[in-house]
Amino acid sequence: MTEYQTVSSPAEDAPFGPPRLIPEPAFGGPGNDDVARAPVRSTGRALLEYDFPGVLVGSAHYEEGPTGATVIHVPAGARTATDPRGGAVGLSGAYSFNHAICLAGGSVYGLAAGAGVSDELLARKGNSTAFADLAEVSSAIIYDFSARDTAVAPDAALGRAAVRWAEEGTVPLGLAGAGIRASAGKVDWSRAELTGQGAAFRRIGDIRMLAVVVPNPVGVIVDRSGRIVRGNYDAAQDVRRHPALDFERALAAGIPVPVQPGNTTIGALITNVKLSDIELNQLCLQVHSSMHRGIQPFHTSMDGDTLFTLTTDEVDLPAPDPSVGRLSVSSAGLGALASEVMWDAILEAAR
Repeated sequence: MTEYQTVSSPAEDAPFGPPRLIPEPAFGGPGNDDVARAPVRSTGRALLEYDFPGVLVGSAHYEEGPTGATVIHVPAGARTATDPRGGAVGLSGAYSFNHAICLAGGSVYGLAAGAGVSDELLARKGNSTAFADLAEVSSAIIYDFSARDTAVAPDAALGRAAVRWAEEGTVPLGLAGAGIRASAGKVDWSRAELTGQGAAFRRIGDIRMLAVVVPNPVGVIVDRSGRIVRGNYDAAQDVRRHPALDFERALAAGIPVPVQPGNTTIGALITNVKLSDIELNQLCLQVHSSMHRGIQPFHTSMDGDTLFTLTTDEVDLPAPDPSVGRLSVSSAGLGALASEVMWDAILEAAR
């Protein structure tokens, strides 16, 4: 039988620390009509600082859920590629040009938060509906009901709050915004662990890359050494185990493979590099594919993963070799670097 690496002493595994187990899911409870709610500005466990003029990030949540929304706001707008994968995608918009991206909890009901972002941006235009003033907002959601005992979902008011609180320079990390009840490693509910919202930023000369991600997968979070740092924690043995080992044992015994429903990883990558439409789409595909290194397994039939990739089109890459054709080696290299930034963001979500 294949040996899959585990973390034998999670409590000593700095900097990720002890297990963050979730209670048995209730799959219901009081909803938006049953409780008074007030948006709270998410601060998380820490703030990532970034230097990307014209890109603002805001995070808000309802304590009564808890559930939340995160908005990446680009007032000038940005060309966008979208890559939805997995068997349970929750997505709206998917426009090729966006002024904001809304990430939210609440599964399909959380898409209302994106409508709130649209409402707020319309109000900022003085309710102008001239074609040139239309604000485009795309949204994606995670299923976070399994980590709480309410049916409270992000709504338009929460989306408006998140974009009102959006600012340049910082992103809250950990239990914040759309990631306040994200979890990983759902082979069995008793082994699932909370993750959170992650972000990472890298600047290389004038090139900027910002990644924001909310991992809520069936799979586990894996660091660059191959250690499982969050998810599928077996308390009886004090180990986090690769789900493939559980799947292999189940199939060998002729029993159904243990997997719990209600998962999705959503995120956004923003760069200032000028890219053709083909290169932007390929960057999105390359980075999304790379995320399987930090999330295993990824893009399953029980996941609904979506990555938005945006460019503000400000900085030229080195001139490509014309013999290569439409896709340049430079853009492929950018994808390799952006993939590392996204892996950093995934790991920040797991801390």
